[in-house]
Amino acid sequence: MTYTKINNLLGWLTFLIASTVYILTLEPTASYWDCGEFISAAYKLQIVHQPGAPLFLIVGKVFSLFANDPKMVAYCVNMSSALSSAATIMFLFWTITALGRKAVLKYGETPDQFRMISIMGAGLVGALAYAFSDSFWFSAVEAEVYAMSSLSTAVVFWAILKWDAHADEPRADKWILFIAYVMGLSIGVHLLNLLAIPAMAVVYYFRRAKTTTTGGVFIALFVGILILGFVQYGIIQYMIKIAANFDLLFVNTFGLGFGSGVIFFGILLTATTIWLIMYSIKKKKPILNLAMLSFVLILFGYSSYAFVVIRAKANPTLNNSDPSDAFSFLSYLNREQYGDRPLLYGQNFDSKPVESKQNGNIYRKGEQKYEIAGQKQSYVYDKNTLFPRMYSDDSNHPAVYRDWMDLGPEESPTFATNLGWFGTYQIGFMYMRYFLWNFAGKQNDTQGIGNYTDGNWISGIKFLDAWRLGDQSKLPSSITKNKANNQLFFLPLIIGLLGAFWHFKNSQKDAGIVGLLFFFTGLAIVIYLNQTPSQPRERDYAYVGSFYAFAIWIGLGVFAVTDWLRKVITPKTAAIGATAICLFAAPILMASQEWDDHNRSEKTTARDFAKNYLNSCAPNAILFTYGDNDTYPLWYVQEVENFRPDVRIVNLSLFDTDWYINQLRRPFNGSAPLPMSLKPEQYVSGVRDVIFYQDFNLTGPQDLKDIFEFVTSDNPEAKVEYQSGKKENFLPTKNFKLTVDPFQLLKTNTITKEEGFKIVKEMEWSFSNGYLTKGQLAILDMLLHNNWERPIYFAFTVPNSNFMGLDKYLFNEGFALRLIPKIKDKIPSDSPINETEAVNTDVMYTNLMTKFNWDNLKTAKYLDPESQKMVFLSVNKFNELAKNLIFEGKVDSARKVMKQCLNVIPVKTTYDPNFALGKYEMISIMYQIGMKNEANDLLKQSTTLICEELDYHQSLIQNKENLGSRDIQLNLFVLTQFDEMTKKYGETALNKEVSSKLKVYESQFGMTR
Repeated sequence: MTYTKINNLLGWLTFLIASTVYILTLEPTASYWDCGEFISAAYKLQIVHQPGAPLFLIVGKVFSLFANDPKMVAYCVNMSSALSSAATIMFLFWTITALGRKAVLKYGETPDQFRMISIMGAGLVGALAYAFSDSFWFSAVEAEVYAMSSLSTAVVFWAILKWDAHADEPRADKWILFIAYVMGLSIGVHLLNLLAIPAMAVVYYFRRAKTTTTGGVFIALFVGILILGFVQYGIIQYMIKIAANFDLLFVNTFGLGFGSGVIFFGILLTATTIWLIMYSIKKKKPILNLAMLSFVLILFGYSSYAFVVIRAKANPTLNNSDPSDAFSFLSYLNREQYGDRPLLYGQNFDSKPVESKQNGNIYRKGEQKYEIAGQKQSYVYDKNTLFPRMYSDDSNHPAVYRDWMDLGPEESPTFATNLGWFGTYQIGFMYMRYFLWNFAGKQNDTQGIGNYTDGNWISGIKFLDAWRLGDQSKLPSSITKNKANNQLFFLPLIIGLLGAFWHFKNSQKDAGIVGLLFFFTGLAIVIYLNQTPSQPRERDYAYVGSFYAFAIWIGLGVFAVTDWLRKVITPKTAAIGATAICLFAAPILMASQEWDDHNRSEKTTARDFAKNYLNSCAPNAILFTYGDNDTYPLWYVQEVENFRPDVRIVNLSLFDTDWYINQLRRPFNGSAPLPMSLKPEQYVSGVRDVIFYQDFNLTGPQDLKDIFEFVTSDNPEAKVEYQSGKKENFLPTKNFKLTVDPFQLLKTNTITKEEGFKIVKEMEWSFSNGYLTKGQLAILDMLLHNNWERPIYFAFTVPNSNFMGLDKYLFNEGFALRLIPKIKDKIPSDSPINETEAVNTDVMYTNLMTKFNWDNLKTAKYLDPESQKMVFLSVNKFNELAKNLIFEGKVDSARKVMKQCLNVIPVKTTYDPNFALGKYEMISIMYQIGMKNEANDLLKQSTTLICEELDYHQSLIQNKENLGSRDIQLNLFVLTQFDEMTKKYGETALNKEVSSKLKVYESQFGMTR
């Protein structure tokens, strides 16, 4: 059999292996984060968050057509990721074999049997190692863009090697044109694929240059970076910006219709491109011809973005940013809603703005022309630095910067500390940690924050603190029993390093090209992202391109091992042995270690909890959500499975935008429009974006109706003039009141007759912020005009700061807090519950006990970190309900609640130390209601887990700085509570055991009560 046939067959074999694995481990429904949004948008061809992924959605729609039931849509869209990932593995195989053959054979030479085995063995080892790598496998089994993006990278890198192999043949440049088209298509998936351009430019230089020099390599690399910049900024952004400005000219100056300038620009661009192509042919300029044809094919691929404008004009249910005109589309592509960050020069986190600059107008589409919505602003700071890495003053970021870099309370960061943050956090923690997850080993899947026990790259090791291992025999269950505790023993890393050394030794140019791919898809992204601390999730998926490049070297490690073995055995036997050794040391080891934490075939938690959110709501409710994970899964179950379409979901993170308010004013699915009186011209972009508070010394709470009319009035007397000369509405008070009609509450089933005596005549509340946003204004509008016709809820995961001071009127009914104008029961000071835990016990009891879907939560083979969080939060819900039932004297009901919690929630199999407080509350409640056996059992198990944590922390301590760690303090606190609890309830034997352990730990950690 010829080399080509063997190469092709084995390539397809890797596809078959990978696709089988991914299909077997595929999540059957929507996952957390963006997946629910992507599946919903693919199913109904809608618009996702900026900057969109139109080609991904189109492909997802095709796959969704194979579903014979709406509940199968998610599985089918997930399948598109599985097959894209499997195809990536196949092209990686062919890439490795191409590089391996080039390194050991001369052009046109046929490999002998020994070399054939080495080449094919290298392809199998490298491709399958990447197939089973942690980060790539994660994205392969869910509906995210990274699988298809990886396929784009794999195809273009494989194609440039095909061009390299055939560059001397006629029409070989067809491979360059193919690459251009695939890159254009990839823009409609994700931009990561473009980072392969600099490496491909160097390939082109090596193949076309008569002689190569170091200077020539750098020039080629620079040209590649310029091409990358031209595609990313010139084509993707500035071409649309030019078109938008043409439209501005034609509409506002020439008085023509919207879109006329875009059409003119399109005609002008087409004519210019055709002329340049014809000119290049006529004047025999092959480089210009190739460049222009590539430009055209990139545009052909990029044209998938026409989907965004076309579907936005159709006003689908999900229409993020409504990019239906030139300027809104430009804003959508530029990701303007996410803000900007300094890269090469800018402020530190403690810099103060001393001046603001106007950087041009912001335009919006009006009735007849484009109108100015505001000005783009930038700030001039009092202190700036080169290469600013520690720049964010948001939230807790300054505190994390100071703690990580050991800066004093008043100490300002310097250029050196910025470099230190870049090296230790952005590279060490946010890149190398992920890199080593994939090729050295992974501690657990608890998100790392820089501590010793969470999310590190191997058990017990904090990166850059590797010499402080602690006693590995004392690893706690939160590590050893975590399914993501993957022990790879550094073997894939070692093989990859051997492969890299071998490659540089035997084919320096090609190794340099792989190195460039590794750099631009890894460290270059680190520089560009300039990540802040306290990321909401692990970000390893952003760097899979560099892991792909390293997998090439893992494959080539077969050659290095073969060379060693050839010294003692025959070449053929050495090749077979090296392939076998590397297969077992990399892909087989990786697959065996990582199967359990990547097998999502039975996981349905995102869907199930989404239904529980919606089932917490009464019919025709309005539900305010906040984050991705309490919104996107809910969108999925409504949009795709048509579950509880009567509930109108309002995401507070989007509610400050005019386009989102416009959407919510329309009926869709089974829900009516929001009850709002605001007219579009009153909240359009640039109007009432922020209404600042001005203290007018008004006495007492002011009627909401009067305040609302005041802040929405266009009367000049209701406005103040700012330094810019612009007159704006203002908020004259932070104290509001709303008259309540109890008969209306009864009529709308907001309250029962028995609750009538608890109803307040007026709701009074105070607003703490110094300004009112557009979304908050819309909420006040709904409070004023809803007339209690529709129940209003806040998801229990919404931060308290978003309640607008309405906390005292929010009552827990499950996974949502209902707004009800009634007095909360007075809680005695010695009660186990507090004022913030007000519960509508009857409703919440029905929800948790009968309406909620717990499915296979307790028996699931694997729960990802987000599902684990929902487990903790669910236990808290059971605890809150039980405590309130006890307070109401319903002990039997409280007992049933706690038994239900034990039956449906995996309390005992959850090893996260953060769950300790939830378990402590459970135990306390069970003691109170006579469930002593269950309480003792759980207390024993919890004590064992806590002691494991403390033993491990004790082994880690080298100095007293770790004594005050949150983990130690939390575990000691819970152990102290166990001591007091067992004493209080007469559990003498248990108390003796717990007390003796507590004394030991207090002594070890130098603490006394």
